[in-house]
Order: sequence, then C-alpha cells, then structure tokens
Amino acid sequence: MAAPLLIFAISSTIVLRMPKSDSVDKRIGARIRIERESRGWSLSDLADKASVSRAMIFKVERGESSPTANLLGKLSGAFGISMSTLMVRAEMQQGRLLRKADQPVWTDPESGYERRHVSPRSDLPLDLVRIELPPGKEVPMPASAYAFLRQLVWVLDGELVFFEGHARHEIKEGDCLELGPPTDCVFKNESDRPCIYTVVVLSTS
Repeated sequence: MAAPLLIFAISSTIVLRMPKSDSVDKRIGARIRIERESRGWSLSDLADKASVSRAMIFKVERGESSPTANLLGKLSGAFGISMSTLMVRAEMQQGRLLRKADQPVWTDPESGYERRHVSPRSDLPLDLVRIELPPGKEVPMPASAYAFLRQLVWVLDGELVFFEGHARHEIKEGDCLELGPPTDCVFKNESDRPCIYTVVVLSTS
C-alpha cells in the first residue's frame, strides 16, 4: 500500500509532502531546540534574537510546522552559525565520503526550492550545497544568515537573478559570483525553467 500524502496549507497554497519530509522537519526542529537550550535561551530569547514569533519557533521545534528557508536563515543567524551547519547537525553523521543517496535533501515549503548538502560533515570550515530553484520562484534571505560567512554562487544550469541589497546580479550558466558584506538578499529565478546552482560556504567564525 502506498504511503499517504500529507497536505498542508501554507501562505494560501497547498503543499503536498511525503512522510519522509515530515521526519526531516522533526529532526530540524529537534536540532533547533538543542541549539537553543544549549545556550540557555528561552523561546522568547530566541524569538527576540531572530526577530520571529515565539509561536512559530514553538511549532517548528515540535515538528508541527515546516520552516521556510528564510526562517532557518534567521534562526541560524541568531545562533551564530551558518544554515549549512544547522542542517548538517540535524541530518548528518561523520565520515569523509558522503554518497549521493545519503546527502540530506530539504525542500522549502513556500518556494519549492530544493537544497542538497553535498559535502561530508568534517572539521573543514567549508560546505558545498546544491540548490534547484523552480521557475518563477524566489527565496529571500536575511543579512543575519551571512554574518559569519563568505560565499560563492556558481550557476550550473539555467539563469539566476541575485539581489544583494539594492544591487541586481544576473548570473548565467557557468558564471560564479562572490557575495559581498552581509545584507538582505533574494535568490530569484525569473526564467521558465529550473535554475541549478552550487553555493560554496566558508565559515569565518
């Protein structure tokens, strides 16, 4: 018998999600709670530091709500770690070889943006992340998500428009952009086909 689909209403849209995604949400929520409690923070403390609602954090920690990419960016920024580090701690074990089948994949419930963590978990301050952004979609990220990082964006297929504060960068297949100082950003696919790109994340903290 096929596994049932779970249906959630998010921002006036319907998102279909398989049980596997639900387990990912629970692991991410549990990791957020561990990060918060290890710092001795209450829900209200984290809400204030991340500029998000206490109720939303409560639901995410319990696995009752799917966090968006923007929310994860705000929470990781409040913790002083990268979004990649947060996801790795939630999903991955140690090991120098990370096979494709074992690479954590997470999908943003609002945009359908798919994030695949490619690099193994290690003590290197470097992460490789593969992103697939559906046509006509965008993902905003807060400046706090970049406070401790240097990043490169390399477009592998399609076209990406990247808004870095007031600056607009049109990045085509094969192009690579180094991000500047932390500022609010938007990754946007204005084309009619998916855009696939790699983000190289270097932690400087």
